[in-house]
Amino acid sequence: MRVLYSAVFYLIIPFVLFRLYWRGFKTPHHRLRWNERLALYNQQYPQGVIWFHAVSVGEVEALFPLVKQMQALHPDSPILITTMTPTGSARVKAVLGESVAHVYVPYDIPDAVYRFMRCFKPKIAVMIETEIWPNLFIYCGKHNIPLYIVNARIAAKSVANYQKMSALIHPALAHVDMIATQTQADAEHFIAIGGSKDKVKNLGNIKFDVEISQDTIDQGLQLKAELFKDRFVWLIASTHKDEEAIFLELYPQLKAKIPELLLVIVPRHQQRFAEVKKICEAELTTVMRSSNARVNAQTDLYVVDSIGELKMFYAAADIAFVGGSMVSAGGHNILEAAAVGVPVLFGPYMTNFKEIADGVLKQQAAIQCQTTDDVVQAVFELYQQPDYRAALCARGKTFIHDNQGTVIRICDLLESAFNP
Repeated sequence: MRVLYSAVFYLIIPFVLFRLYWRGFKTPHHRLRWNERLALYNQQYPQGVIWFHAVSVGEVEALFPLVKQMQALHPDSPILITTMTPTGSARVKAVLGESVAHVYVPYDIPDAVYRFMRCFKPKIAVMIETEIWPNLFIYCGKHNIPLYIVNARIAAKSVANYQKMSALIHPALAHVDMIATQTQADAEHFIAIGGSKDKVKNLGNIKFDVEISQDTIDQGLQLKAELFKDRFVWLIASTHKDEEAIFLELYPQLKAKIPELLLVIVPRHQQRFAEVKKICEAELTTVMRSSNARVNAQTDLYVVDSIGELKMFYAAADIAFVGGSMVSAGGHNILEAAAVGVPVLFGPYMTNFKEIADGVLKQQAAIQCQTTDDVVQAVFELYQQPDYRAALCARGKTFIHDNQGTVIRICDLLESAFNP
């Protein structure tokens, strides 16, 4: 089965590369560094690395506390982080800079995997969340490279699809030393797709170990005082296609009740910045972050067309609605907003963060809005009741604090690879 998988992968490589080139018309970064995706390197990299792989921005953000902890435990060991997307790559470089090596993960074809492994010679491989690459995993097994999947999760609806590929997935998972899942349900899902019961542990979600620096919060507060002075800031984070239109339609209803209201939208994907700009400017008086223009009394909307500033803008907001949840995108991480200390709202579509959503609602630490009418009501109630806002913030921080510690548990697990 793996031979067929590899053959098909080789056949589609030209189309995959063409797609990257085509996407590069909107986002030029997709055209760059294509050689890394085939493990064709033009510079020297460290060997004997501790290797972490994360797909994109969300997984990378969750990874940072774990990487920093491993740097502290193994200061003499070089660390490599691979990603799949330009936005994930940008965050690695912005946060960790030269303290780690970084390339795109190679395509899962045998010769690219071989070149990648020969270049970096990893002493341990750590995959984040739901990354199962048969050729990479087989190589690790054959060359005695300890392999872990951490913060692992699989949605219930995906289990059946993985089971249909059991001839490919089972041999790959057989080479994994341990799978550390976010929840007990995730543990059961990994076992159902072929993970060995004695190699699957529920260690919790490292996203609870989110780190928000005081500098980031101070920068947000300064932004609020200088750019958004005297405005009630309603931030919509990580929006997807068709989601901005929902909030643009709601804005006039709320503006009539909240004269000082300012809507701030942060699109999830960089390649949509131009599209979002066009949509917003057609509806409201809009200022783009990239324009460096000032917000005045006539400004209705501020669009953050930049990468890596979301936490700072959370700190500048009075309330935050976490997007990807008013359309069927599965939702996004609400813990960063709660950790900053802003009241959190989200929509009905939270399948990717179901356990977190259930937990935060149980603690009455956030508000879920099933309809647009719910959104209007919740925003207006929060505007009218500062004490309610403060209570949500306090309960949100308590919810995070009570669920922290997963990074330490995962580090203890990974240490077994260094001290067998």
